Amino acid sequence: MIDIDLNCDMGEGLGNEADLMPLISSCNIACGGHAGDQASMQACVSLALEHGVRMGAHPSYPDRDHFGRRSMVLEKAALKAALESQLGVFEAVLRNLGATLHHIKAHGALYNDLAKGGSLAEDYLEALAPYRGRAALYVPAGSVFEVMAGNAGFATVAEAFADRAYTVGGQLAPRKLPGAVLKRPERVLEQLREMVLKGRVRTLAGGFLPIAAQTYCVHGDTPGAFEILAYLSRELPKYEIRVAS
Repeated sequence: MIDIDLNCDMGEGLGNEADLMPLISSCNIACGGHAGDQASMQACVSLALEHGVRMGAHPSYPDRDHFGRRSMVLEKAALKAALESQLGVFEAVLRNLGATLHHIKAHGALYNDLAKGGSLAEDYLEALAPYRGRAALYVPAGSVFEVMAGNAGFATVAEAFADRAYTVGGQLAPRKLPGAVLKRPERVLEQLREMVLKGRVRTLAGGFLPIAAQTYCVHGDTPGAFEILAYLSRELPKYEIRVAS
C-alpha cells in the first residue's frame, strides 16, 4: 500500500471544511491575504485538530478583491510586511489552540509567480527565514522555486495537483482555458493514479510529462470538491493507494 499526502485549501469562504477535513491529511488555511479571518482560521484549526490533519499557512498576495489570483508587483518590504502579517495572525491562532505549524504553501498567483524563481522567490524566502527548520514549504514539483528553497536550507515538499490540468511546459494551465480545472471525480482519480503510480501527468495537449511529487492537492473551491474527495477515498485503495493518517 502506498501512503500519500492529500492536501486541500481551507478557510476560503466555501463553508465546506467540516465535510472535507476527514478526507485529507494536510490542509492549507487561508490567513487573510486572499480570504479568511481570525474566526475562520480558528474554525479550520479546530477541525484539523479533531481529525488529525497537518496544518499549514496559506499566505497570498494582499488581494482579497481578486481572491489572490492576480499577479502583483510588490516592493520587497511590502511583500515581507504582507507575509509577516498573515503568518503572525495564523501562528497566534495556532498557539491559542495548542496546534503546531507543519508547512507554508503560497496561494494562487503568488504560488505560480514563485515557481519561476527570480527576485520574487528570493524575497519570499528571505521573508520566511524565521520558519526555516520548523516548517516545510509546499512547492511546485519540478520548479525553479523548489531548487531555490532547498538551496536556501528549507525543507521542501514537492506538490502536484490532482484537479488541475498542466501545460506542455509543466505549468498549471490558466483557469480560463477549457479543461484547466478537472471537475469529474473519475478524471481526478485518473490523474492522481498516473502521478502516484507512474510519476507522470497528462498535459492539455495530450502527451505526458514526468512529475515527482510528495503531496497532492485538491482545491477546496473546485466544484464538487466533497464529491471528488469522497470518491478518491473509496477508489484509491483499489489501486493500493491510501491517504496517509
